[in-house]
Amino acid sequence: MTTFNQIKEKNLEKLQQFVPIVARVHGGTHPEFHQVHKIFNEIDAKIKEAGAEKPDLIKEFEELREVTNNYTVPDDVCETYEAVYNMLAELDEAYHG
Repeated sequence: MTTFNQIKEKNLEKLQQFVPIVARVHGGTHPEFHQVHKIFNEIDAKIKEAGAEKPDLIKEFEELREVTNNYTVPDDVCETYEAVYNMLAELDEAYHG
């Protein structure tokens, strides 16, 4: 079973790069992504703050699931948008696993 730390190592750096780009490119047609961006920044900050410990991200993942309709990828977006949702879903799953 994949741990939260493994997924964090695998996805966090890419998410840090991709989330602001997707927000810039798709934020106009998908305003909910600005909320995803904000929540991701909170998750990122908490992960950094926690260091080796597991941060308390229950509220953030609940908000993400609500905003993204359980990480449902819209039909009219690029692969990067889809990748962001998939990586966030993977992080969420590993966190609760």
